[in-house]
Amino acid sequence: QVQLVESGGGLVQAGGSLRLSCAASGSIFSIAAVGWYRQGPGKQREEVARIFGGGDTNYADSVKGRFTISRDNVKKMAYLEMNSLKPEDTAVYYCAATVFARTYWGQGTQVTVSS
Repeated sequence: QVQLVESGGGLVQAGGSLRLSCAASGSIFSIAAVGWYRQGPGKQREEVARIFGGGDTNYADSVKGRFTISRDNVKKMAYLEMNSLKPEDTAVYYCAATVFARTYWGQGTQVTVSS
């Protein structure tokens, strides 16, 4: 089983940066695919970025070149570095880990980007 706790959200002006962190528990974290998702006001939850156990990454087109996902399997941490933030990036951001066909979710952290 994997438990996830996000942190690092907050209020930032457009053009600014934030770094989200996801702290994981559980011995299987290192083989899990870890994703960052977001759900904006009145929108469906969408995948923002994903990193696999071997380090390969995928990004949504809307964040390519601005966001960077990374992980530290020793510390059982995942990160989302967000640069050049836009008001449309405002959302609750969730960390999720998928292993053995099961997905575990964190509680989310709010990111608000003011114009």
